Amino acid sequence: MYQELVLNNDPKAIISETIRTLRTNLQFASVDKKLRTILITSSVPGEGKSFISCNLATAFVQDGNKVLLVDCDMRKGRQHKVFQVSNEKGLSTLLLGPINNSNVKSFIQRTKINNLDILTMGIVPPNPSELLNSANMKNLIDLLSKEYDLVIFDGVPVNGLTDSVIMSKLVDEVVVVTAMKQTPIELLEQTKKTLEAVDANIAGVIVNKVPNKNGGYYYGNYGSYYM
Repeated sequence: MYQELVLNNDPKAIISETIRTLRTNLQFASVDKKLRTILITSSVPGEGKSFISCNLATAFVQDGNKVLLVDCDMRKGRQHKVFQVSNEKGLSTLLLGPINNSNVKSFIQRTKINNLDILTMGIVPPNPSELLNSANMKNLIDLLSKEYDLVIFDGVPVNGLTDSVIMSKLVDEVVVVTAMKQTPIELLEQTKKTLEAVDANIAGVIVNKVPNKNGGYYYGNYGSYYM
């Protein structure tokens, strides 16, 4: 079930333990108020943010929370493929209509993991940045924060697009995923500066694709988490 969800499929794996540690670090990072919303982003495509998003959501569910995973990458989102659910109705079309409890609930889908729901990306719109920067998006986040213990947003890469910069101002914490020996340090530094310029709360960086003991690396092999 759900091949990429290592935390669900192999809970004793080193990767799973690392993601649980990430969950704990995020909980301690928000000591002044309860953590309600997290944005997962990266500098460029292919660094593993969607993998982190779905597994981190699972980790919080396993800790007794009711969690919603929102795919706000309305350009190339793939959480509907990870969870094998329909993408006919999703975030892009939800933001065009009224934001109220009954309408929002009709767009949210349950997954096979108890207490983990999903809001897929929906059809690719011509104006994703404008949709994320709308009053409807702000109202949606406010509504979802009251319905769930935690809402995790799987965003787009920061460099070259404004979507995650917009989202970073609307959530409690931002986590940046980077790939070891793949992401140029200059791009990571630029991502940090871009987020800091809008006063985003950067919780830390997840280092992905760390070499393993056998000399290679594999997707989802995680290293240190820096607060």
